[in-house]
Amino acid sequence: MEEMVTLVATCLFGLEKFVGEEIDDLGYKRLETRDGRVIFEAPLSGIARANVFLRCAERVFILMGEFPATSFEELFQGTKKLPWDRWIGQDDGFPVKGHSVRSALKSIPDCQSIVKKAVVEQMKEAYGVTWFSEEGTRMQIEFFILNDLCQLLLDTSGAPLYKRGYRTEAGEAPLRETLAAAMVRLSRPREDVLFWDPFCGSGTIPIEAAMLMADRAPGLERPFLGEAFLDLPLSIWKDAREEAKSRIKKTSFEAFGSDIDPKMTELAAANARRAGVENSIRFFPKNALGIETHGRKGSVVCNPPYGERMETPEEVIRLYRAMGAHWKNLDRWQIYVITTDPDFQTHYGRRADKVRKLYNGMLKCFYYQFFRPRDGRGKDEK
Repeated sequence: MEEMVTLVATCLFGLEKFVGEEIDDLGYKRLETRDGRVIFEAPLSGIARANVFLRCAERVFILMGEFPATSFEELFQGTKKLPWDRWIGQDDGFPVKGHSVRSALKSIPDCQSIVKKAVVEQMKEAYGVTWFSEEGTRMQIEFFILNDLCQLLLDTSGAPLYKRGYRTEAGEAPLRETLAAAMVRLSRPREDVLFWDPFCGSGTIPIEAAMLMADRAPGLERPFLGEAFLDLPLSIWKDAREEAKSRIKKTSFEAFGSDIDPKMTELAAANARRAGVENSIRFFPKNALGIETHGRKGSVVCNPPYGERMETPEEVIRLYRAMGAHWKNLDRWQIYVITTDPDFQTHYGRRADKVRKLYNGMLKCFYYQFFRPRDGRGKDEK
């Protein structure tokens, strides 16, 4: 029977539900959900599968240990007891970073120093040496101390999971791929419903939608730090990628990505080709206020300009008002809009059926969802 390990999938605040559901879909057992992280149990092969398949997670860590740490001595001894040499090679680098929240140990630099020293002492004993060159692979150690309880984590992802590999360039204020994937899931894409992002920029939202509908794993084309771990066979990564390839399916799903800037639609089309979903998306230049249904069922999912992407707040308000006025013509189309503006509904002229608070990095956003027809329960604001 394959050995079980405890893993932690971190995520943007507000995406814990989606990450948990994705972990369930992989067949693993959730142990606990905290702000920005889901702790779960999986076999060793789950390290590879979680990295390859999770759409909404930022990173996957091995939970090395968890213990009370109200003093530097407790932090040192708790860290030193853990089997760091199992994963970290004698020549590997092992930098330390972390956070402390509502805890007695408040100094991050001091905590970093103590954890580093404890890891060095454990590995000295394990390898029988007194010095480490740290010229090999960089194995990132992280600590998280909350209410005097310390978690020690070892990163298996390397580059964050939102870096799928298809987006080599991006426009201003880019939307993280992980957040775009969650937005897509909330919009419930369907094969018989046109999916349209009229502010597509570099194409992240329609690309994530097409990948989801084709069941194309987000991590299929990128490397992971865990592939360099001592005690992880390379076969688990090969098997995870083979599984991912076998799950890709043909789909009749159709998405449009339009933008007022032709250079952005050219960039988006190139990104879609790298993502392997170019056959499901059509990119073209168009003013977002001119989109039409042409008698089709459809959904709009978008990230319109805001903040630093517009010259003045007045311009933002004018755009939102124009969107509300012009998109009344979209009949029964569902509309999904993410923005930092808490007053978007007032400017748009319609009360959302649901508003969800999400984060793009540390930037608080609101996801306004209009999915009921205007002549039903989702009436316009007066």
